[in-house]
Amino acid sequence: MVSRPTPYVDYRLSLAYVGSVLKYMGGAPLFPLALALYYGESPTPFVAASATMIGAGLLLERVRGDGELGNREAFLLVSLVWLIVPLAGTVPYLVAGTGTVSSPVNALFESMSGFTTTGATALGEISVEKHGHAMMLWRQLTQWLGGMGILVLMVAILPQLSVGGAQIINNEAPGLALEKLTPRIQETARALWGIYAGFTVFAVLVYYGLHLGGVAPNMDLYNAVAHALTTLPTGGFSPQARSIEAFSPAVQWAVMPFMLLAGTNFALFWYVLHGEPDRLTGNPEFRSYLFAMVGFGAVISGVLFAGVGLAQTPANVGLIPGNFEDAVRQGLFQAIAIVTTTGYASMDVNTWHASAQTILLFAYFLGGSAGSAAGSIKIVRWVLATKSIKRTLFTSVHPDAVRPIRLRENAIDEETIRDLLVFVVLFVALFALSTVLLYLDSLRTAGVSMAGLEAMSVAIATLGNVGPGFGVVGPMNNFLPFSNLSKLYMVFLMWIGRLEVLSVLVIFTPAFWTR
Repeated sequence: MVSRPTPYVDYRLSLAYVGSVLKYMGGAPLFPLALALYYGESPTPFVAASATMIGAGLLLERVRGDGELGNREAFLLVSLVWLIVPLAGTVPYLVAGTGTVSSPVNALFESMSGFTTTGATALGEISVEKHGHAMMLWRQLTQWLGGMGILVLMVAILPQLSVGGAQIINNEAPGLALEKLTPRIQETARALWGIYAGFTVFAVLVYYGLHLGGVAPNMDLYNAVAHALTTLPTGGFSPQARSIEAFSPAVQWAVMPFMLLAGTNFALFWYVLHGEPDRLTGNPEFRSYLFAMVGFGAVISGVLFAGVGLAQTPANVGLIPGNFEDAVRQGLFQAIAIVTTTGYASMDVNTWHASAQTILLFAYFLGGSAGSAAGSIKIVRWVLATKSIKRTLFTSVHPDAVRPIRLRENAIDEETIRDLLVFVVLFVALFALSTVLLYLDSLRTAGVSMAGLEAMSVAIATLGNVGPGFGVVGPMNNFLPFSNLSKLYMVFLMWIGRLEVLSVLVIFTPAFWTR
């Protein structure tokens, strides 16, 4: 008689921890609730959201198992948290019943895009007047909560998650592995969130300071807070329909350094604060990260300045060509916004020629640094992949040579290199498959007409958690015209993209559930 495999995952324990996370996340809607009361708007959507999260959390906590949080339970916990929290985040949209996000699919798309800091939107009309100050800030807050990681926050505040906390954060946080900054993982999580929160407050002060200085009339305190909440998580949501284009050039210049900070490994700032600035300036990933943005920014600025990067329409005549400051600002802003996966826009890239859009499309695949809030593949993987290629070429000529791959002074083990290459191949394969699937579905959907470049931008914008694309999903447009089937598939892409694919896909393998 053939014996059947036995389950090897304590899913009840994972569900109980999901309940704990959801219970504490129930405090998040209280911020927009207070804002709703201040502006005289309905607090009901946020009361309902808080009650739903706390109630569901308490129920899930009751299914707790008797085991300990192991590797498999950590994988399951991370995947479930990043699915269930966005599901709970739909409650304010559904209860408010206003606009396009009042439908379940659009609400889930908006919530998942928010928590995963993707920045793609299914909101038909982006305006405070239609949706209210509190609801628009809820969109911003979902991105801020997701930026540094929901579970990194929970490890920082919940003692019970400190056991197994390193495994949890490694499965959730972007990059190759957690850099333990302090002896206790809980202290490391608090340090990361402290730096993240500190930069957010600094951004508020700078943005609002421009308003007080008279160079940004519409960057009032509300907008300053709203945009700080989505700059540091590299989210890109804005309560303004025209994104950062709605503000003065001074604001656009001010946003750029904060996007740069958000795409940098936050552990490096910890070293700077502790008297080791060379850990930042000497970091090869950080140097490659800056080089990539300067390089892309310079090329795009050059084609815009020369006039070849703009579509020849009456609206664009004399807009940028020949204007050095404008060309540099627009080219550099869009390069930083895309490389860091923030997704803000200082102008509509749909007005660009296909040549400039193609250059920008390559930037979608870079991503920021490991340990940052950025998405996509990450600069460090490209650095190590390049070193791996160079080593292979060298050992082809010198087969007896032993040549380890190093990142600064540290040798990278072969298993990490193998996993890195597997991830890149899987990411690119998923991108190619998704491009085809979304393009084919668009052919049967009224209101969606995509060329090849546009279809590719849709796939990488959601899988890489970048946000806007080209054409129908340009930065001044939205994802609303797509079918519900396509939007649900994009929700799946945002989910697995935020957790870097493998952390989610592993739970769908039979080996995960059996001995």
